[in-house]
Amino acid sequence: MTPRRARRPRAPAWTATLTWKAAVFIAVMCCALAALLGTLVHVSVTGQTVRDAREKALSRLVEVTRSYEAGEPLPPFAGLDPAGLPEPLRRLTARGERGTMIADHEGRPTMWAAGPADGHALAVRVDHSVGAGTIDALDRSIVGSSVLAIAATLAVGVAAVTRVTRRLHATAQVARRITAGDLDARVDDPRTKDPRRPQDEVATVSGALDTMASSLQGKLQSEQRFTADVAHELRTPLTGLSAAAELLPEGRPAELVRDRVRAMRGLTEDLLEISRLDARNETVDLAVHGLGPLVERVVRASGAETEVRIVRDAAVETDRRRLERVLGNLVANAHLHGRPPVVVTVDGATVTVRDHGPGYPEYLLGSGPQRFRTESGGKGHGLGLTIAVGQAEVIGAELEFGSAPEGGGAEARIRLPEYVRFTDDGPEG
Repeated sequence: MTPRRARRPRAPAWTATLTWKAAVFIAVMCCALAALLGTLVHVSVTGQTVRDAREKALSRLVEVTRSYEAGEPLPPFAGLDPAGLPEPLRRLTARGERGTMIADHEGRPTMWAAGPADGHALAVRVDHSVGAGTIDALDRSIVGSSVLAIAATLAVGVAAVTRVTRRLHATAQVARRITAGDLDARVDDPRTKDPRRPQDEVATVSGALDTMASSLQGKLQSEQRFTADVAHELRTPLTGLSAAAELLPEGRPAELVRDRVRAMRGLTEDLLEISRLDARNETVDLAVHGLGPLVERVVRASGAETEVRIVRDAAVETDRRRLERVLGNLVANAHLHGRPPVVVTVDGATVTVRDHGPGYPEYLLGSGPQRFRTESGGKGHGLGLTIAVGQAEVIGAELEFGSAPEGGGAEARIRLPEYVRFTDDGPEG
């Protein structure tokens, strides 16, 4: 068997945010800068302190050497081959050279200076505790000030980045609202209103989005007005044409004329309904209805042979006229573009309309119904499902299109909010 590779754990979602990345970048740069400056200051101060201690020790060594050569007694901080003298200095004096070195003496930092004297090492010592303490205090100050500086810089940087990301989130939210159909949504960044104010990149993007939304809204509203005007203007001549068709003598020509007039009137009414849905000013008339009887009534009104299966009936609060319009269009589409049997199933607050035809085209499954586009032998105008989607959105229902899991065919599923009655004992299904 091939061993399964362990899945790498996924990082939390917040680690992908711009704020987190900016915070990490600022923290790393601040730490690097603090380390660099701290090292430079530490090296500089330490070098200066050691140089001062070395000069002091060497000057004492010169004085002690004069005293030794004059036969005078040596001071307490000097001696020949004193105990505690670092071994490197002993070897250095054995070669006839002078040198200095810092080492611990009786638990205290000490600067030693030694030179040759009659085959011995003449050495002096200088207490270096103050210098070492100064360096330690400086190191602690550098670390403390670096931490404070990093924290302050990080707080200011995160606050600044958060302001930018907040504006980016607002712009993205407006873009999502526009995508959902709210063409009145605007970012309205104050930096874009006053041309005298300098604009940053976020303001430029916000202004471009607002301009695009205004242009798109204008074009869509122009198309909606055109559609509505055309449909309204067609109503009057179609009414006259329908009346004239009724006066024709009975026969095949009269039947064809009346059939085409009815088709044109239906298309005109569909265009008017779509224009009202596009305007998004529809109001709903909500009431509680039994879903099973409502579906049966729609199927009977369709006049087509359709099987109704009620798995579980439910009460729904909806606009009956609009729901009947949605279901009627789905059933009509199943008979027009699919093949029998057409089955309508009620399972709680969900209604499924399924046929046994070739199924919905790929474009419809991918992006939804499109007006005046159909790929089923040229029948229909692609408006029935478009209206069904619009009316379902108005009544707050979810309409999905897919393929039947078994046996093939198209399947449309509409989910409605189920109505629940509350009693003293709790909710009643």
